[in-house]
Amino acid sequence: MSVKIVSVAKQLPQYNRSTKEILPYIKVWLEGQEKRFQRKVLKIFENAGVDRRYSIMDAHEVFLNTSFEEKNEIYKRESITLAENALTKALTKAQLKPQDLDYIITVSCTGIMIPSLDAYLINNLDMRQDIVRLPVTEMGCAAGVSGMIYAKNFLKSNPNKRAAVIAVESPTATFQLEDFSMVNIVSAAIFGDGAAAMIVSSHENDQGPKIIDEAMYHFYNAEHMMGFQLRNTGLQMILDKSVPETIASHFPNIVHPFLEKNNLTIEDINHLIFHPGGKKIVQTIEELFGSLGKNIDDTKEILKLYGNMSSATVLYVLERFMDKKPATGDKGLLLSFGPGFSAQRTLIEW
Repeated sequence: MSVKIVSVAKQLPQYNRSTKEILPYIKVWLEGQEKRFQRKVLKIFENAGVDRRYSIMDAHEVFLNTSFEEKNEIYKRESITLAENALTKALTKAQLKPQDLDYIITVSCTGIMIPSLDAYLINNLDMRQDIVRLPVTEMGCAAGVSGMIYAKNFLKSNPNKRAAVIAVESPTATFQLEDFSMVNIVSAAIFGDGAAAMIVSSHENDQGPKIIDEAMYHFYNAEHMMGFQLRNTGLQMILDKSVPETIASHFPNIVHPFLEKNNLTIEDINHLIFHPGGKKIVQTIEELFGSLGKNIDDTKEILKLYGNMSSATVLYVLERFMDKKPATGDKGLLLSFGPGFSAQRTLIEW
């Protein structure tokens, strides 16, 4: 019995601005800061590799001194709408109804909701009362692939079932107005908001690339590298500047043993479906794979068009490959990184 990815669909928030349009807001925010520092910050935004970012709030709202409670209420309201629209699109692509789902996984780390997002989707879309729920809330950017792994493990033990994985993120809701640290500035420059959903199936008649294998990789003693610190003002980003170098040093152990386990080498992989963590991480990965004749052009394009949308971003990259309809037998490697520090991998074959 095989587990297949039947469809992937994205949903963008209602507000969006180009980087050029955001710079005037940044300049106002930086008033009172040292001039050299102001120029440095503007350069960070201009050189982040992100041309446009989408948001659940309009640009001026991001820079208002709203409380954690106010921002989280916006996150909750908009997340439900984004998730419902993304899932509806994915179901339509797969020619399925909400009642056809047996398992629902929701992933998000940029706000707090109890009940979790899946409960609202079950009610709004009138899903079955026996649907199995799994909210994943603390795995950051890695959670898109994590959700896929959990869905695959459920489905491989349950024939003729279907699962939905829905990722919704709003990093702009975590922006810290009084924090002029490089971490807050860099994260604001590279992150954007977005949602995506995928349908995974163990039904014999459902079509799509097969999930061949999956694995997680944990970096020891690296909890400090990425995550959030809960403050009175909200979720404050933790992002260590050593992340790209740390990823590079572990890459051989992340990629090659996983492929060897499946009797493959990197040369056998046709499509690299990688999460775009940021410009430096993209450059690091390009340096590692460029000599092998591989590219991550789609990963770079997603970063450019939308920014890093945390867990949802890798699904945006995957959707591009799904829409291209790769040749039968083509293999793809999905890879994302997140707090812990960890790397999640999935091997798929069309």
